[in-house]
Amino acid sequence: MTQQPTTQQPTTQQPPKIGIIGTGNISAAYLNIARELGVFEVAAITDLDMARAEKQAAEHGTQALDLDSLLAHPDIVAVVNLTPPAAHAQVSLSILAAGKHVYSEKPLAVERADGQAILRAAQERGLRVGCAPDTFLGAGLQTARELLDAGRIGRPVAATAFMMGSGPEAWHPNPDFFYQRGAGPLFDMGPYYLTALINMLGGVSKVSGSAIKALEQRTIGSGERQGQGIQVNTPTHVTAQLTFEGGAAATLITSFDTPASDLPRIEIYGTSGTLSLPDPNTFGGPLKIRLAGEREWQTVELTRPFQDNARGIGLADMLSAISSGSPQRASGELAYHVLDVMHTVLEAAEQERTLPLESRVERPAALSAQPEWLKS
Repeated sequence: MTQQPTTQQPTTQQPPKIGIIGTGNISAAYLNIARELGVFEVAAITDLDMARAEKQAAEHGTQALDLDSLLAHPDIVAVVNLTPPAAHAQVSLSILAAGKHVYSEKPLAVERADGQAILRAAQERGLRVGCAPDTFLGAGLQTARELLDAGRIGRPVAATAFMMGSGPEAWHPNPDFFYQRGAGPLFDMGPYYLTALINMLGGVSKVSGSAIKALEQRTIGSGERQGQGIQVNTPTHVTAQLTFEGGAAATLITSFDTPASDLPRIEIYGTSGTLSLPDPNTFGGPLKIRLAGEREWQTVELTRPFQDNARGIGLADMLSAISSGSPQRASGELAYHVLDVMHTVLEAAEQERTLPLESRVERPAALSAQPEWLKS
């Protein structure tokens, strides 16, 4: 689906006002970036636990409102959805029904149908949908994009990406949801890797894969529930073969079944060199390049802004795009394509065959060294 120009425009006289639903750990990053950039203002926050919302509001100089009051706030033009993934669809649809643009943490939704419903509701109302991750707009991955677009490694032909870990139950006090449908390593961390790859190589056209789980149960390793067992209801080691619209091929492995690994995060292989990309869950480096015939890797100086934690720049970019009527980068369409890729990988693994992608997405535009919305 293609988003239509919105009828609700943020004011150009002062920073647009936003609301935040959900005051978990990630919310502080949005509150901090609002203060640091000054390109949007958090007018209100809310949470099921209003005491927590009120505490955070006091700490960050905003106000805590109940959900209905926040959605009815006349000055709020967009709302950030930081609820748990299982609630993303319902909350995002409520935001759109209230006439507000929505920016959601990843994933866009757990199920494809819910993701489609969100995009359809936005289109019908002339509103925008944005979605994390926006780490691909950071200094590391945007500098890599600049090198790729400049032809420094020739024509990109292949890539590898690895998210290797042993699972979160050793440190997370309530890790149950990581092992349910819509989670696991692919849905939990895959959006960072897939979004980074799409930023570099464009949309995915077809996939194949394999998916296994090493254990039927996991044991919680910390907190009040230490020693309790949890049922594993989703694959915990997923290997995907991705073919991109432009012809490049990639291998992506996401795992909660690897006690140790020394693999790189992401590498892009071109006809005349290789790029070694930083962790796509971060905004900075290191970024390295090695051209054909060279014996050593060279560390690349980052030429783009946002090297530190800048979660929320995708929202800033969306608000700017609303004002100008231009496409945004961390879009709902991009997030839906990532969701579609993940589901199709698991379906291909179950069916033991290659499957085409139903969705299509344009490669997001590169972010300039001085974004328009940052100049003010």
